[in-house]
Amino acid sequence: MNATSLLPDNLPLRDLIRQHHWLGRLSPALQERLLQTLSLHHAPAGASIDAGELVQSLCWLVQGQIELLDSQSEVLLTLNAGDWLGQSHARALGATAARASHDSTWTDIGDPEFTDIRSELPMLRHLFPTEATAEAPAARPGSPSDPALNLMTTQVRTLIKRPPITLPPQTSIREAAEVMREKRVSSVLIVEQDHLFGLITDRDLRNRVIAAGLDTSRSITDIATLAPMTVDVQNPAFDALMLMARHNIHHVPVLDGQRIAGMITATDLTEQHSTSAVYLAGEIYKQTDVAGLQTSAGKIKRLQQSLAGAQASAYSTGHIITAITDAITCRLLQLAELRLGPPPVDYVWVAAGSQARSEQTAKSDQDNCIVLDDSYDEKAHGTYFRELAQFVCDGLDACGYIYCPGEMMAMTDTWRQPRQRWAEYFARWTGQPDPKSLMLTCVFFDLRAVYGRSELLDTLRAEVLQRTRGNSIFLAYMVGNALTHTPPLGMFKGISTIRSGENKGKIDLKHTGIVPIVDLARVYALAGGDTAVNTYDRLDSAAAGGAISEQSSRDLRDAMEFLAYTRIQHQARQIRAGQAPDNFMNPDDISNFERTQLKDAFQVVQSLQSVLGQRYKV
Repeated sequence: MNATSLLPDNLPLRDLIRQHHWLGRLSPALQERLLQTLSLHHAPAGASIDAGELVQSLCWLVQGQIELLDSQSEVLLTLNAGDWLGQSHARALGATAARASHDSTWTDIGDPEFTDIRSELPMLRHLFPTEATAEAPAARPGSPSDPALNLMTTQVRTLIKRPPITLPPQTSIREAAEVMREKRVSSVLIVEQDHLFGLITDRDLRNRVIAAGLDTSRSITDIATLAPMTVDVQNPAFDALMLMARHNIHHVPVLDGQRIAGMITATDLTEQHSTSAVYLAGEIYKQTDVAGLQTSAGKIKRLQQSLAGAQASAYSTGHIITAITDAITCRLLQLAELRLGPPPVDYVWVAAGSQARSEQTAKSDQDNCIVLDDSYDEKAHGTYFRELAQFVCDGLDACGYIYCPGEMMAMTDTWRQPRQRWAEYFARWTGQPDPKSLMLTCVFFDLRAVYGRSELLDTLRAEVLQRTRGNSIFLAYMVGNALTHTPPLGMFKGISTIRSGENKGKIDLKHTGIVPIVDLARVYALAGGDTAVNTYDRLDSAAAGGAISEQSSRDLRDAMEFLAYTRIQHQARQIRAGQAPDNFMNPDDISNFERTQLKDAFQVVQSLQSVLGQRYKV
C-alpha cells in the first residue's frame, strides 16, 4: 500500500513532520532522519488493534481516532490526530487492546530517535520520561514522572473517556436517571439540534429531586444547570482544573469548536495528579480570609522548587506559577465582593506584566488595573471600587506580591477607570510616544483579564491593536525604547558582569536577559496587530505572519526558554539555601557548557535587536 495515500489530504510525511507542534521544532537533520526511519501503519474504522503493536516506543497518531481499551473493552483513552502516547503511559493506563473508531494511520517513533528528540526539546523530558524513570515504584512529588506536571502539557481531549451521553430537553427526570444508571455515568448533557443546552448530575438528582420531593415525571430542564461553563478540547488540562476550582463545579462539558466532544469530571483530573499545583489551587479557593491565603501563598516557593527539581520547562513553570497567582487574585476578589456586596456596575480585573504573560516566578511584584463599564459614575460607585481595589492589592501584598514601586495597581485612581478613559489613555500614548508614554505602553499592552467581564478588555485591546498595526513612527519609538535593554555582552562577545555595587560580578537575568526578548516579541505583536500576550505565543505568531523567519522565531523561543529556565534554577538554589530569590546570578555558579549556552542566547537576542533597529528608525 502507498503510505502517502494514507495521510491527511495526501500530504507528504515530510510536511506533516514540519507542521507538528513538536516535530516541527527539531533540527532539519533530525527531521530528515525521522523521515527515513518512520513506517506508517493503517487500520480501517472498527478494526481491532493490538496495544503492543500500537505503542512499541512512542506512538504518533497521524490521522484518525483510536480508542485504548481495558480488559472489559471499556474506553480508557481516546487518541486523536496529532496525539502522542508513550509506552509507559499505555502501560500505566492498563490498556490491553485498542480500536480504530475512524480510518486511522499511525507510526512509532523508536527509542534512539526519541532520545534525540528529548535532547533537542528538553521541555518534553517531564512529559515523556525515560523508561527507567517511568518504571520507578513511585514518583516523588516534583519528579520527572510526577503526573501533576502533565496537566500543563496534556490537552483536555486526552481526558475524555467515552463519547458524550446526551438527552433532549423534553426527557423526564426519571428517564434521565435510568440512562445514567444504565450508562454508569454521573452526568448527562442536554442537547437540542446539536447545541449544548445544559447538564444534570447525580448531585442534581440528589439535591434538587429526592431531597426536594420533586415529581420525577417533570422535564430535566427543571433541575438542570443551563448554559454551563465549558472548556475546549485543545486547552491544557490545568485550565479545566482552574475552572472547576474557581467555580466549585465538578463536571465540565468539552467542546471541539461548536461540536460537543464529551464530558470531564473532577475525578478525571485527580487521576492525573498527586501533589503540588493541583492541590494548592484547590486549597486557595477554600480559604475564607486573607490569613488563609497567606498560608497557601507561602507554599509557592516550594512549588517552584519542586518544578525546578523536576526540570520542568520554564514555559510550563511560568504558566503554573501564574495560575496560582490568578487563583489568589480571584479568591481575593470573591472575598471582597462578599464583604462589599455585588458590584454596582460591570468591571474586569486585569493583570499586567509577567502575570498577564503567564511568565511569573516566585519573585514577583504586582501589576494590575481595573477596566470599568462606561456606566460607571464616580460619585455613586467610586467608594465601592476604591475599597475593592484596596482590599485586593493589600491582600496580594500580604501574600508576597509586593506593591508595584511605580504604583501601577488598581488601588491607584489613575489605573481604575471606565473603558472610554482607558481608550483615551492608549490614544494619547500611541499618538504622542514620549518616554513616559512608551513605558506605560510596555506595561499596559501586556494585559489579560483575570476576573469579571472580559469583553471590556477584549474590545479595548482590539481598538489599540488597530492603532498600532503598521504605525511606523510609534513602532520606531517602541523599538528605540526596547533597545535600552541589551544583553550583557562585552566588546569581544564575552559575558559582561555588573561592575560595582552589591551585585558586582553578577548578571541580571531578568532585565538584561529575559526583558529584551519580551520587548522584541511585544514590538512584533504591536506591528502585526497580534492579540497574543505570552512571549512564546507572540514569537510563534510573528513567524506565522512573516515578521521574522521561522528560524529566528525558534532561536528566540529557545533563548527565552534557556534564560528563563536558568533563572528558575538560580532562584531554586537560593530558596534551598534559605535566601530570598532574586534575578542576579554569578556566571561561576553554572557549568562551562551552560555559560556557553548563555552567551549564545545573548548573541541571538543582540542579533535580532540589531535587525529590528535597522527596520525601524526614528
